[in-house]
Order: sequence, then C-alpha cells, then structure tokens
Amino acid sequence: MVTQVAKTSGYLTAFKTAATLNTLAVLVQAVTAGQLMSGGGAGLHGMGALAVHLLGLAQHVAAVLLWRPGRGAAWPALVSLAVLLLGFVQSMLGGSGAVAAHVPLGMGLFGLSVWLLVWAWRR
Repeated sequence: MVTQVAKTSGYLTAFKTAATLNTLAVLVQAVTAGQLMSGGGAGLHGMGALAVHLLGLAQHVAAVLLWRPGRGAAWPALVSLAVLLLGFVQSMLGGSGAVAAHVPLGMGLFGLSVWLLVWAWRR
C-alpha cells in the first residue's frame, strides 16, 4: 500500500530511484563475478561492493521515509534493511574466500532487490 502522501511527497520517487540503482549495482556485481571466473575483474568486483553498500543504505533510507512520514507499507523498509545487512555479510564471505556461501547469497540478494524494484514500479 502506498498512500497519496507518499506519492505526492516524492518519497515513492526516491525509493524507485534507489531501488533501481541498487538492483543495477547488484547486477553489475554478478557480471564482474563472472569476469573473475575468467581471471579478471577483481578490482571492479571489489569497488562494486562499495556501490552496493552505499546504494543499499540509500534504498533503506528511502524505504524508511516512504514508511514513516509517507505513511506507506513497513515491509519494504524491513526488506531493504535485510538487503543492506546481507550485503555486508556477502562482502565478508567473499573477502574470506567462502565462495560456496558467497555466490548463493548474492543470488538471494539479487532476488530481494528485484522484488523491491518490481513492487516500487507497480505503484
């Protein structure tokens, strides 16, 4: 549910923008992970993690604003928080070389990000 307050205040637009950019950043991470398999792209993959963290934070802030002052649904803020926190876990697993957990978690993060993106753009 998205209220008229959320639509007219710009909170929904902010969330749509943040969700789009975050999902694109997670997708780019998947592409650079594929490049790692062929022996390159380590620097890009590491820098992409920073983008995922920053955009995950922006998405969470936008979701909280959509919820509280915007009087929207609370669950996007909770899922955005999960995406943000799981992104940090994802980075720690990747940095430690635990690829068996890093890759499936990355797929899960992409799924959650797409879910939020689709929800936002259907409003």
